Amino acid sequence: MLFAAAAGVTAAGVAGAALPGTAGAAPTAAAPQPQIDGTEVWGARPPAGTIDILDYTPSMIIIHHAVSANTNDFSQTQAHAHARWVQNLHMDDNGWSDTGYNFVVSRGGWITEGRHRSLETLLGGTSFVFGAHTSGQNTNGIGICNEGAYHDGAVPPTEQWDSVVALCAYACQQYGIPPTELYGHMDFGATLCPGIFHDMLPQLREEVAAAMG
Repeated sequence: MLFAAAAGVTAAGVAGAALPGTAGAAPTAAAPQPQIDGTEVWGARPPAGTIDILDYTPSMIIIHHAVSANTNDFSQTQAHAHARWVQNLHMDDNGWSDTGYNFVVSRGGWITEGRHRSLETLLGGTSFVFGAHTSGQNTNGIGICNEGAYHDGAVPPTEQWDSVVALCAYACQQYGIPPTELYGHMDFGATLCPGIFHDMLPQLREEVAAAMG
């Protein structure tokens, strides 16, 4: 589940990678591309406004949690339903143009694209989508949100944690972000977000560095 098939890129209009063993195939990256379900896969609403692309690379990754239910439904169906819940919350309650986060990781380890075009720009590695996840830092970093609530003693399931590591490692590799530049939302404002994920940042940085080789 963690890693996309060689030609199974889920961003609309982005070509798949060469199949293993084919002539001229690029060497395998240290941190392989994880499977990421694009907005068209999980049934996102069209954005209500312009999606702004920043024509440079982010310098950090900022970790969040959704403060949603700590469900035991680890299915892809639940991951897609949660992605739609986040988008509806951000568009209908917050009045934003789209999901604020660039990516969302479910408790079952399924990764979904958040704001439209975030996957396309991640695969390109030279630009990123201006999100709405961390006040004052949206021009500097991409936001990765985790399904669930982690400020009251809960811990992320192994499936979720492993996918966060894989996504962060791939994003760091694509954008040249040092693994030391992984932060939590509370590093930039008065919030409890991302709960225990903030305490686990040293472990996350260490595991991301190892995944990058």
